[in-house]
Amino acid sequence: MNDTTALRPDRLLSVREVFGIDSDMMAPAFAERDDHVPEVDEVYRFNPDVTLAILAGFMRDRRVMVQGLHGTGKSTHIEQVAARLNWPCVRLNLDGHISRLDLVGKDAVVLREGQQVTEFQEGIVPWALQRPVALIFDEYDAGRPDVMFVIQRILERDGKFTLMDQNRVLRPHSYFRLFATANTVGLGNLNGLYHGAQRLNHAQIDRWNIVASLDYLPAEEEIAIVRARVPSMRDEAGHAMVRAMVAVADLTRKGFAAGDLSTLMSPRTVITWAENVEIFRDPALALRLSFVNKCDEAERPLVAEYFQRCFDLELKESHQLSDS
Repeated sequence: MNDTTALRPDRLLSVREVFGIDSDMMAPAFAERDDHVPEVDEVYRFNPDVTLAILAGFMRDRRVMVQGLHGTGKSTHIEQVAARLNWPCVRLNLDGHISRLDLVGKDAVVLREGQQVTEFQEGIVPWALQRPVALIFDEYDAGRPDVMFVIQRILERDGKFTLMDQNRVLRPHSYFRLFATANTVGLGNLNGLYHGAQRLNHAQIDRWNIVASLDYLPAEEEIAIVRARVPSMRDEAGHAMVRAMVAVADLTRKGFAAGDLSTLMSPRTVITWAENVEIFRDPALALRLSFVNKCDEAERPLVAEYFQRCFDLELKESHQLSDS
């Protein structure tokens, strides 16, 4: 992508035609793709409300946070909207290793005409801020305090960013966009599920213009996605098996909500389970290797009960691989 503020969307796309949503909205898009545009996932299923929220971010420069449990596809949802708009997109995971220097930049020794010189290298924030890029902060509620205060500066209405070491004030590109994903909306690790999630102050959350909530897909749509991802499940027998697998996953989610389980099966886990069925040709063994062994030992009998209820088979503790 060329470093120029002249880059801007040069076409409008019908939200109804591109995303299948009953809306007259027209979304700005780029005619040309570059290396930072995500690949289009043809089988991705869009949640209408969340899609409209993300599109508002692209269209009206709204700061959009997508909240939801793990495996619901929060970051992927933003990426897949960007992919269809040909909008360059960069994801940054705010794990404990990301520092203020990573975001802002730092002095580094480089070679210039055979001489070592000290040169300031921009971090991801000033780099993205000056370009038509959608910057996604993944695991927003896991960011360190020093990192969060850097981000808070670009959440202001004008979004100006001061590079103190360079004595420069950066103004955001007209088509710079900012998104975030979070598991807890800044409430912290209340149930023990998301270790490392921090409580965020109200000033941080208040700067996000739109907060969308993404839940798991309806059963039929989840079945369709799993079958699209795993070719061996596309026949009639595969359809029946995936339906049973999704039913097990739904029971784990209800068990988690009721406090009976400390973990649950995300759609990502269901896909992994189906892929492992391809390998082992045994749904019980594949389930143990994909999910059960991640569970607390005291909770495994309950998962076995869910499996028995949906498959009419026992989930034995040990299993010998067949020679077939």
